[in-house]
Amino acid sequence: MPNSISIENLDGFSEDFNKDRANIIAANATMKNGILEAATDYKGVRNIPNSFSVDLKTGKITNQKSSGRCWIFSALNTFRFEIMKKYKLDNFELSQNYIFFYDKLEKANYFLESVLKTVDEPVDGRLYSFLNAGPLADGGQWDMFANLVRKYGVVPKEVYPDAASATNSRWMDEMVTSKLREFAITLRNKALSGEAETALQKEKTAMLNDIYRMLVISLGEPPKTFDMTLRDKDDKVYQENGITPKEFYDKYVGINLDNLVSLVNAPAENKPMNKMYTVKFLGNVVEGEPVHYLNLPIDKLKEAVINQLKDGHPVWFGSDCIKFSGRKDGVFDRDSVKAEQLFNIEYAFTKGDRLMYGDSAMNHAMVILGVNINNEGKADRWRIENSWGKDAGLDGYYIASDSWFDEFVYQVVVDKKYLDKETLGLLDQPLIELEPWDPLGSLAD
Repeated sequence: MPNSISIENLDGFSEDFNKDRANIIAANATMKNGILEAATDYKGVRNIPNSFSVDLKTGKITNQKSSGRCWIFSALNTFRFEIMKKYKLDNFELSQNYIFFYDKLEKANYFLESVLKTVDEPVDGRLYSFLNAGPLADGGQWDMFANLVRKYGVVPKEVYPDAASATNSRWMDEMVTSKLREFAITLRNKALSGEAETALQKEKTAMLNDIYRMLVISLGEPPKTFDMTLRDKDDKVYQENGITPKEFYDKYVGINLDNLVSLVNAPAENKPMNKMYTVKFLGNVVEGEPVHYLNLPIDKLKEAVINQLKDGHPVWFGSDCIKFSGRKDGVFDRDSVKAEQLFNIEYAFTKGDRLMYGDSAMNHAMVILGVNINNEGKADRWRIENSWGKDAGLDGYYIASDSWFDEFVYQVVVDKKYLDKETLGLLDQPLIELEPWDPLGSLAD
């Protein structure tokens, strides 16, 4: 049949493959070492130096381990930088487990509220199926993190260290998610039978009590107050007794979250530039600020990032960390990870096409700590702090080429003061709502 793969086709494919010596060498190298290692171009790696004209120093590399908490780790890493700088500390770490706990609890409530809002949707329809697929996913976005901090504050890691279910979250997620889906059936049925809103909310609160118990058993109960002692490089001591997490944030971190804005570069045909966007049913804290972004050309993102770095502050960002990622050498660079050369193909996607057709989206959040500005005044590489531990990359750090930044960085969070007047004016526009499955709604994990 002309629409099937014939034996003659297979013979032709094999003959074409084996007549080219480069194919045999590529297969031998890849079979032994794996795709990324076989695709690594040593000249490309050598051509991306580990030195930067703007370079911020931070503490020890953190490790999210087998969990999807990169968005929490990277955000808290920007916070700890400010604490270390202000109090002259060699190292400091904030509790990722603390934010993780409340994110799970708030996501449970957000999901059950979404169930009540969609009782008229068919269970097998696209919307409900999407909401039901991963109501308690580990990943998140910047605005979700900011909402948690506004509501709950932060605590030092020593006050609420990682539990086993934080470093490997699969089974906790599995068991809590199953209970949430069961609760969803109950709420839907009662809502469809005409039960009053007050009764439904009372029922939901009882359900959340069960979820809280499951989370405390898995992660431990978060502190409401705590004692703390900090000693700086000059042996000056800062001591607190009975401080709350919100008081600690205000006093020791002190970043005004309302001044931070999320900029994205999504050059897709269905997302005009210089517009504000949000995504339906994307969030965690029901009463919190909606997830929102300003879509700008990539040069505008870079300009804001460089301004913030030069002023001595790191930048949270989201990217596709899978594409052209040389994890062993600590590089994100198309010229260093030559998968196209290895397979003798070419990826001709535009950035917008990758987004539109599901080939790429933000999937990981990290911190930009540095940039190299060349003699022409242009950025040519970026220094990145990751949260995969010190054994990944270059002692936990990565270098991204500027061309990789262009293609695979999707989101940065910067202070408004680093934006020009024209860009600031764009922030006041009404939000354009995107569907829940839009790639801008993908979670960093």
